[in-house]
Amino acid sequence: MSNLSRVLERQQKEREEIRRRRAEEDRDADEEEEQMLAVAVCMLNQSRQHRRRRAPNVNRRRDSRGIVCGVPSSGRSSPRERKRKGATSMKAVVITTPGGPEVLQLHEVEDPELKDNEVLIKVEATALNRADILQRKGMYPPPPGSSPYLGLECSGTIEAVGKQVSRWQVGDKVCALLSGGGYAEKVAVPAGQVLLAPPGVSLQDAASFPEVSCTVWSTVFMMSRLSAGETFLVHGGSSGIGTFAIQIAKYWGAKVFVTAGSKEKLAFCKNLGADVCINYKTEDFVARLKEETGGKGVDVILDIIGAEYFRRNLKSLSFDGRLFVIGTMGGAVTEIDLRVVLSKRLTIQAAGLRYRSPENKAAIVREVENNVWPAIVAGKVKPVVYKYFPLSEAAEAHLLMESSKHIGKILLLP
Repeated sequence: MSNLSRVLERQQKEREEIRRRRAEEDRDADEEEEQMLAVAVCMLNQSRQHRRRRAPNVNRRRDSRGIVCGVPSSGRSSPRERKRKGATSMKAVVITTPGGPEVLQLHEVEDPELKDNEVLIKVEATALNRADILQRKGMYPPPPGSSPYLGLECSGTIEAVGKQVSRWQVGDKVCALLSGGGYAEKVAVPAGQVLLAPPGVSLQDAASFPEVSCTVWSTVFMMSRLSAGETFLVHGGSSGIGTFAIQIAKYWGAKVFVTAGSKEKLAFCKNLGADVCINYKTEDFVARLKEETGGKGVDVILDIIGAEYFRRNLKSLSFDGRLFVIGTMGGAVTEIDLRVVLSKRLTIQAAGLRYRSPENKAAIVREVENNVWPAIVAGKVKPVVYKYFPLSEAAEAHLLMESSKHIGKILLLP
């Protein structure tokens, strides 16, 4: 019994000692926290005083509560501040406010910040895309973390590489798929979205390939599985997407149908290799397709129109046909009769490139490098460039694109 009492007494003393140590630790932690807080407040006050002395481009005002607020007088650092920071500048086309082409202005901005997995490209050329018009109007914002400037593709020379980049070197002539930033003298892009400029194509014209090749290959071939001997319809055959799609589909052995709105555009598509050219302004493309295919319809359709063509596209597909929608120029809302889809076993898909992850884009770019680049190098797929504009005339280039008078791509040159 005495032994048990000693054990219990010892355990009680141990518990009291533990409680005492914990109390001391809590007091020490509280004191340390108070000291750290005091230091932080002191540093914050010093930082505020420093900013007041060193911020020449900040206007001060009092808000409704009487609190003094710093208001930047300009969206860009002053030349003196950039010089002090060691920042370098470039020229880029800036959307001054959402609106028409006139809102595009060439400004001096800071160079892109290069991340470890990126390369910095000195831009030789960039190409216009319909998405640029939507972004200019405030209807298509860039993905979070992307460049705020327009431009979804470019060509040029690598000026710098990030720490994690091993494939590319300074001086390489390349073209690249971008999330934005092409309308500038320089752009930073993930290394996985870069392609070697194809031999036999000028570095300027190489800018016409990344967006169209990645769009067409990922939608028509990777997802819709177009194969040799099948039939393929591309709407807007004279567009940048269309002129590329005609050539690559023919290269892989498909029979190609196109729609366009003038004799000149249809003739151009025919010269590129299109088998059947349909004027959508004067003909019913559904009836013409049925006539040309013996009533079967086509296997794959690539559509940029959307709602206006949706029902007619379903009627134009064969059994097991695949419709891929990549644009909504003719509206975004429509109705669907599921009985048509069920009875013909149709597949309907839609996708874009810009909001895909860098990993997904890199996978598409590698597929393009393996399957499309050999056709370009062999001269079976050629760049189709309608007109070149200096970067300072981006507004005029947008006017041309919106007029739909062009055939193929429109390029901007810094």
